Amino acid sequence: MVRIRRALISVSDKTGVLDLAKELNILGVEIISTGGTAQLLRENNIPVKEVSDCTGFPEMLGGRVKTLHPNIHGGILALRDNQEHMRVVKEKSIGLIDLVVINLYPFEKVILKPDVTIEEAIENIDIGGPAMLRSAAKNHRFVAVVSSPARYSRIVEELRNNKGCLPASFMTELAIEAYALTGEYDRRIHNYLRGYFNIENKPQKFPEELTLSFQKVQDLRYGENPHQEAAFYKNKGEGSGIANLKQIQGKALSFNNILDLNAALELVREFRSPAAVIVKHNNPCGVAEDKFLSKAYLNAWKCDKLSAFGGIVALNRKMDIETARAIAKSGFLECIIAPDFNPQALALFKEKRNLRILKADCANAIEKIDFKRVNGGLLLQDKDLSGLDLKSLKVVTKRSPSKKEMESLIFGWIVAKHVKSNAIVLTKGSKTLGIGAGQMSRVDSVMIAKKKAGTLSKGSCLASDAFFPKPDAILWAYKAGVRSIIQPGGSIADKDIINACNKYKIAMVTTSIRHFRH
Repeated sequence: MVRIRRALISVSDKTGVLDLAKELNILGVEIISTGGTAQLLRENNIPVKEVSDCTGFPEMLGGRVKTLHPNIHGGILALRDNQEHMRVVKEKSIGLIDLVVINLYPFEKVILKPDVTIEEAIENIDIGGPAMLRSAAKNHRFVAVVSSPARYSRIVEELRNNKGCLPASFMTELAIEAYALTGEYDRRIHNYLRGYFNIENKPQKFPEELTLSFQKVQDLRYGENPHQEAAFYKNKGEGSGIANLKQIQGKALSFNNILDLNAALELVREFRSPAAVIVKHNNPCGVAEDKFLSKAYLNAWKCDKLSAFGGIVALNRKMDIETARAIAKSGFLECIIAPDFNPQALALFKEKRNLRILKADCANAIEKIDFKRVNGGLLLQDKDLSGLDLKSLKVVTKRSPSKKEMESLIFGWIVAKHVKSNAIVLTKGSKTLGIGAGQMSRVDSVMIAKKKAGTLSKGSCLASDAFFPKPDAILWAYKAGVRSIIQPGGSIADKDIINACNKYKIAMVTTSIRHFRH
């Protein structure tokens, strides 16, 4: 246990600092502080001593120099069980500091401002704050370091329960937090300055060393399965994406909900016309576009009613009452996500308390890098954001797709991009009829898509995320009644594939781009 007799408080974020300082004062802790923090404490009748009174120097250089002085850092770094240290601090009249409460200049918030200047960014690089945090963290056997307002209540609780002392284990925990903060702070500065000054002629997209930073959003009930513990994190300092959805109603999101919501949102944002997507286990089981959102939803649902049970619905338009009625009649769903909701539509779901309803900007910023964790490492790649270049499409068969078939092929190609490989999507117009996903054989995916579509597969269009290695899948497509196919091409068996299509009078278009999704 370490008794807290003297505290240094210097904070940029004043959240909760008055309550903390009042409690410290009640406990008889002497408080020293700087500039704005000291003024705030005085205005609220909390006794405080200026750091300048301890150092003998006023704050100078526009506040750039305040705490960088032996009377401050000596009081923090002195080892209380070292006789020589104690002799020096006594000889130099350096007062010991037992508690350091610091948060840093808001550099990461400042650089997110669209009109920020380099001068403003540099002035918000904290110098004294990180130095004091690191000093206190280094000497955590004797000094408690608090780098977040979220810790204030625990500090007060421990001091009250332990008669003005803090446990050694808690002080170690606080020190580790401080090092995490200063490390991340320096990384943000490094990344910003490197980008601003473009110090590399050819900046590396994939750096030799990679540091990632995420902030916890919430603990989850469990992971993919009940025996797995889990938590949800968001990119630190960024305000878009799944982590910033607004939940309107329903119970807390699960691990699998979050994965499926992400998959649904990524797909539905691909469409310009009113569209509905139903996702189950990270795969779309129904997708449709239509002039009317309610019809788009019904067409998506009809694609695979069985799989849609317990699925995630994503819309790219404000949910109206007609769409809400259609969704309400279609059975159990886990989540609905849309840009907005008609009040009447929301009222329709009010009694379904477990149904999660979420609001999201379907046009918000899209991440450009994709990460995949593997045992002992990390895979990093460009995110698959490639659209379809219509000029690159090549009809390779004797028969060309009709205009309507071509439109349906393009629609299916967009959907196939978001289906786990091997991906086969059967479409008619702007709706899916059957989806074959995640199979080890492309033939199996064709057969599954045909089974899902039933008799509706006759006259359909087929989209494949990758080339056909053999003509056998073309035979199954013919048996399903497929009229046109879109696929990347590039197989050594392309000639045989094209000959099979010509034999069955199936039109085929190649895209020269693959959309594997593992």
